[in-house]
Parts: sequence; C-alpha cells; structure tokens
Amino acid sequence: MNIRCAQPEDLMNMQHCNLLCLPENYQMKYYFYHGLSWPQLSYVAEDEGGKIVGYVLAKIDREEDPEDSVPHGHITSLAVKRSHRRLGLAKKLMDQASRAMVECFDAQYVSLHVRKSNRAALHLYTNTLGFSISEIEPKYYADGEDAYAMRKDLTEIKDQHGLRQLQPESITAS
Repeated sequence: MNIRCAQPEDLMNMQHCNLLCLPENYQMKYYFYHGLSWPQLSYVAEDEGGKIVGYVLAKIDREEDPEDSVPHGHITSLAVKRSHRRLGLAKKLMDQASRAMVECFDAQYVSLHVRKSNRAALHLYTNTLGFSISEIEPKYYADGEDAYAMRKDLTEIKDQHGLRQLQPESITAS
C-alpha cells in the first residue's frame, strides 16, 4: 500500500471511490476546487497495482469573524473501499492530511461532520483518531439525517514533530 498526495489525474478515481463508499456525492468541480485551492491537503491510498482504494479530501477554513480568525482544517470526505478496510488506511490518510494542515497552514485544529448513524466512522474518529463531538447539526445531510460536528486539536502534531508554518522569507528561489 502507498499513501501519496493526490494529483489532478486522481480526481476521477477519487470521485469513483466516493460513489462506491458514501451516500454523499460531489460533482467533479468540487474535487477540482479542492485540488486547485489546497493541493497539498488531499491524499490517496493505492494498492500494489497503483489503483486508488481510498482518499481523503481536505481544505482549510477560517472563522467568519476576522478578529477570531484561526486557521483550521476541515475533512470534506474520507473513503476507503470495503476490500481495503481495517488495514489502517483511513488513519494513515487522516494523519497525512492533518500533518500537512499544520506544516502548510499552521492549522490549530481539524473538523469534520459524520452521520449520527455511522457507527464505524464514529468509532474511527473518536477511538482511533482522537476526535471529540463538538455539537449536533440537525438535518445536516440532504436526506435529513443529523450530523455530529467533530474536531481534534492539532497542537499535539505540532509538538510531536516540532512543526511550524513555513514562513515566506525562508523560501529561496534557485
């Protein structure tokens, strides 16, 4: 198995993986938007033959109030094909995306939404990845199901790896 940053040519296969795994689906322009806006935050998992078997689609958000503006990541979508579940791929994808959020954008935390009925995802997010429920969003999904809004503090990643945001003055041209 290989985890790598998603490339533009992966977007169609990411969408296909989404269609196989999740009830929420996005138009291709949504994948392009993420890929163009935050190319360093989305990752794919490939099998030995190079076929995409999972992905994470992520972005950076800022609070609506500029005075309170704290950069934070948001997981738009995470999917792993049934044939490749329980191998730790979802954790690896989420860890890569979270680390990139800290390295590239100095994100303070990461958020996501999950269906209240999705027990497997809730277990993954709370028990394996350390997310906590911050609130319930009524009728969040198109079919009317409520969502748990969840979040995880990223300062632990920053401390573990001694990460800081790369400052523009430290970038040199060759």
